[in-house]
Amino acid sequence: MSTDATPAPLDEPDRLVLHARDVHFDWSALDLHWIPDEPFATHVINVLHLLLPEGERWFVEVFKEALPHITDDRLREDVLGFIGQEAVHAEAHAGVLDHMDAHGLDPTPYVEQVAWMFRIVLGDRDLPPDLARSWLFTRLAIIAGIEHYTAVLGQWVLDAGELDAAGADETMLDLLRWHGAEEVEHRAVAYDLFMHVDGGYPRRAVAMLVAAGALATLWVRGVRFLIANDPYLRGRVGGRRPRASWALRDGRRGLIPHLGRLARAVPEYLRRNYHPSHYGSTAQAVAYLAVSPAARAAEAAEQLAEQKGRR
Repeated sequence: MSTDATPAPLDEPDRLVLHARDVHFDWSALDLHWIPDEPFATHVINVLHLLLPEGERWFVEVFKEALPHITDDRLREDVLGFIGQEAVHAEAHAGVLDHMDAHGLDPTPYVEQVAWMFRIVLGDRDLPPDLARSWLFTRLAIIAGIEHYTAVLGQWVLDAGELDAAGADETMLDLLRWHGAEEVEHRAVAYDLFMHVDGGYPRRAVAMLVAAGALATLWVRGVRFLIANDPYLRGRVGGRRPRASWALRDGRRGLIPHLGRLARAVPEYLRRNYHPSHYGSTAQAVAYLAVSPAARAAEAAEQLAEQKGRR
């Protein structure tokens, strides 16, 4: 299903109980360029492994700080489910970073820059109560904007059959699609939380512009970092330095998110009648989670643990 501005299909689930899936992945057979013969496209997506975990750890901290401000029981349940899922997302990518390091590509310098932004620039501050509350609501607004992007990316990877056709690594695709499916599954939580505690349009709009600008800047820096430090590429792909036009080319080929789709995410979010439920397919996300090898293994392990606990 497209992530364009169309109403959610009629067969969408009415209500989901969000829960974390304790997934695990084996990276022992993963090639550094896991889309065969496509190192540029591989590293465009690899940036997500470096960028998202630090952001998701920050999401968890901010949402925990927001819990006392929630007066709706259903929203509180959704927020707790969101916290659980985001915590697992952050850790699931750690193995990919270790795998990069084992291949001679140390991601630490870039990850430290990302951590600085979330921990220092967007971290807690010693403020008077009123300003502390305002700073919390501003960070919730930024998270809501980022979550629109993660839902767009999640829907894209669920739809990206071109990655299968290109021979992309199956375990990596499962990681990306499991993560993407959960992003689609909980895509409304951050927005609903912000609207519950504040809901001001100016704060929402400014926060989205900040989020979009930061994500674009970090993504470009991440691609440059990975290609410059890839021991097999040494800053060049096919003997040439990466070009911006390659992102448009690979987007048209369906190997990476199309830049036009990412650009449209901003005006979508800035619409007065915006709601995340109008973008993406919960039914499609749930359907993938039902067949994901990692999610199914996690469910089986959970059921086994429950059975042992009853004995």
